[in-house]
Amino acid sequence: MTKKMEAFWEEKLEIMQKKFTHLQNRYDETEKENQALKARIRQLEDNDRVKEQELIKQSQNTKKLEENIKYLTDKVIDLENRGRRDNLRIIGLPEKPEINTKLDMVIDLENRGRRDNLRIIGLPEKPEINTKLDMVIQDIIKENCPEILEQGGNTATDRAHRTPSTLNPQKTTPRNVIAKFQSYQTKVKILQEARKRQFRYKGMPIRVTQDLASSTLNDRKAWNMIFRKARELGLQPRISYPAKLTIYFQGKVWACNKIEDFQLFAKKRPELCGKFDTENQRARNT
Repeated sequence: MTKKMEAFWEEKLEIMQKKFTHLQNRYDETEKENQALKARIRQLEDNDRVKEQELIKQSQNTKKLEENIKYLTDKVIDLENRGRRDNLRIIGLPEKPEINTKLDMVIDLENRGRRDNLRIIGLPEKPEINTKLDMVIQDIIKENCPEILEQGGNTATDRAHRTPSTLNPQKTTPRNVIAKFQSYQTKVKILQEARKRQFRYKGMPIRVTQDLASSTLNDRKAWNMIFRKARELGLQPRISYPAKLTIYFQGKVWACNKIEDFQLFAKKRPELCGKFDTENQRARNT
């Protein structure tokens, strides 16, 4: 009886030891998992702190960048105002030939004052572009006409700025960029290349044109519909200085200073009569 009891308790003790060992192993495993979870939590907390510090730094950089943009914008406005401080805007001036002739002379002088300038159209409105326009212009030259650099041309600019100086939030198109080059010859070479092919900035299409007085630009825009139709008809249209339309027709080059002149020209030629909506063009211009 005693031996049976001893065997019974030994068996119970062995079972209890096995259960204890099993529980001890489970405890060790749970402790390891717990330590791993704590380490993971510490890692996540550290990552959050790093991200928070990066966000704070980025916010500070953004604020500094905004301050630089505001400073540069104010600087451009100040320069534009200084450039106009000797100007007067005259309203109600009578339409007389002698007055118009003098106004044409003033516009011509303004255009000549812009002879070293190029107008860049379609350059995106981004802070990283607006704060380093001079460098962006050099990148445009490298991307589209690197041969000018290879030939040792002076591509330096005196200044570059957006126009108008303040951004209109209601407009979705980017403002134009005006770049004044130190070398007139370099400006001419770039303009010649821009007329041959589509210019791009980092793959995005842009336009590069001669910078002209606003009144001259408006006079040139007045030809838009006629110009497009003339191109469709293979008349090889061109707009020459200041706002004269020239076409190649019947083996000759013809030039018109005004839409009215072109209207008379087209009416007298059956091949062109009725193909140009000059009345609609004039209505849009008015």
